[in-house]
Amino acid sequence: MKAIEIISIPVTDQARAKAFYKKLGFEVIVEAPFGNGQQWVQMGFPGQDTSITLVNWFPEMPAGCVQGFIIKTENIEDDVKELTEKGISVGKIDSTPWGRFLPVKDPDGNTWSFHES
Repeated sequence: MKAIEIISIPVTDQARAKAFYKKLGFEVIVEAPFGNGQQWVQMGFPGQDTSITLVNWFPEMPAGCVQGFIIKTENIEDDVKELTEKGISVGKIDSTPWGRFLPVKDPDGNTWSFHES
């Protein structure tokens, strides 16, 4: 084993979720039909190996069930300003001994945490 490659993020509407993740800075890596009317939407941050795919076909993964994935950042205040300007709601910055965290929810309620160490 070498690395985590793709993480499935359960969503109800792939187009809406794709627009949201683009606002967060993700880019589309692959978008293509893959049978049975399903669409593969894979996104990632530029220059990074780990990516996400926006899924709506796993009954065991209801939209909004993902919590706690962490996005590393350099300046959390700048992120708050930038995300707010883009119309993205952010939570309250939480300062801990191991860094500062900022919760951000996607349109389905999947929660990401920005982390500044």
